[in-house]
Amino acid sequence: MLKRILVANRGEIAIRIMRAAKELDIETIAVYHEVDKNSHYIHFADFAMEITGPTPKSAYLDYEQIISKAKQIGADAIHPGYGFLSENAVFAKACTENGIKFIGPSASAIESMGSKTNAREIMSAAGVPIVPGTKEPIKDINAAKQIADEIGYPILLKASAGGGGKGMRAVHSEDEFETNFESAQREASKAFGDDSIYIEKLIINPKHIEIQIIADSYGNCVYLGERDCSIQRRHQKLIEECPSTVLDAVTRDKMGQVAVAAAKAVGYENAGTIEFLFDKDRNFYFLEMNTRLQVEHPVTEIVTRVDLVKEQIMVASGERLSISQDEIPICGHAIECRINAEDVYNDFLPDTGKITFIQEPSGNGVRIDSGIATNSEVTVHFDPMLAKLICFGKNRSEAIEKMTRSLKNFIIHGIKTNIPFHLAVMNHPLFREGTFDTGFLENDFDFSVMEYIPDENIESLAAIIGYFIHDLKNKSLPIKSQQSISKWKEKQLLTRRIV
Repeated sequence: MLKRILVANRGEIAIRIMRAAKELDIETIAVYHEVDKNSHYIHFADFAMEITGPTPKSAYLDYEQIISKAKQIGADAIHPGYGFLSENAVFAKACTENGIKFIGPSASAIESMGSKTNAREIMSAAGVPIVPGTKEPIKDINAAKQIADEIGYPILLKASAGGGGKGMRAVHSEDEFETNFESAQREASKAFGDDSIYIEKLIINPKHIEIQIIADSYGNCVYLGERDCSIQRRHQKLIEECPSTVLDAVTRDKMGQVAVAAAKAVGYENAGTIEFLFDKDRNFYFLEMNTRLQVEHPVTEIVTRVDLVKEQIMVASGERLSISQDEIPICGHAIECRINAEDVYNDFLPDTGKITFIQEPSGNGVRIDSGIATNSEVTVHFDPMLAKLICFGKNRSEAIEKMTRSLKNFIIHGIKTNIPFHLAVMNHPLFREGTFDTGFLENDFDFSVMEYIPDENIESLAAIIGYFIHDLKNKSLPIKSQQSISKWKEKQLLTRRIV
């Protein structure tokens, strides 16, 4: 088993990894830029090491510095979480070359699936259904126009080197092509340093279904059900759930087997996700593979009762998977809402500032993966996601009701959040029916309804009043003379080692 893991990330995912490692009796190291020196996640680690860079983001992307820190402190593994270096094949290879275990797939697997065009070719050869489109990246606009005519409009332009909606444009006619192609190239170049584009047939308003897989180094690979990630804004996922409302047991097994075949086609090891488009005729097509842990992994963990992060660490330690395919249940229903620092009344612009008060919901079937606390600073340097609220019920209806209650009781002051948006979605008839698709926000959702959802309620007001009364009472107490710290407390304080 691994002994010491450096977590090359920050925020809620860093805390999630550290907790899993602690339960396996593994020490953890946090890395932090100056702007994060007081961040919540640092307190969950055994050690904390400062990293530097021209910008905060560049520090977390400096893999040479991070590997140097890992070697300096004697870490035998690095967990990248998601984002930052998690899908960087050069980083994964450098870890291996420096005798450090990369908790994720091999560099070759990341490289194979990192290029969208290369991935499509591999999947096609493995018998995985793919959306009609190009097999090679394109840079020449005239060649691209000709291919678009052959495929037939509407089409989708996508950055060959990346994902997350960057460099993606829907084109419905030839008149729109040139402007969108050039715009997609600029965005792709800025985001990924590569302006090559590929083209595929646009599937109108499909479901976005993804299959979670995990594989060990002994040839064992299993799938852990599906996640429906169709509630998206600008191609960014906002709400995810497991299981999907549209898959039956036969279709789930068929998609799962295809996902396993896709993983085996690249010799995949550790956790990963195969994403599919699921059309109205119940056909599914390979979209991409995410060679890392997903933001939405908690809904799978709750429904299948498999701790994916622990499983990742054990696989990286050289152990076999702890579960076989027939031991994975699908029990109940789980929904996740991404709580972002955004102004929902101003086109979802990211918001910044200090969190002056926070009250998290609780109760049976409620889980919060959070990276914030009262007095946390939300800056412009990173993604605006603050926390993930996950609710579980014996069925979908119960999960929705728990989520609605929990959202109403999730109080964050000092910054704006997208909680009013999530509440509006939970109350939308199409969402409750489960008949929504990826076009839900553009075609079916009325953003004005959010104006009628208050961002405070009686419970939050009572909590705030109680908080300040308690604070006032404490301040009114007489100040005691300076006392020496007990030996026990002194020892506890020294346990927190900042290197």
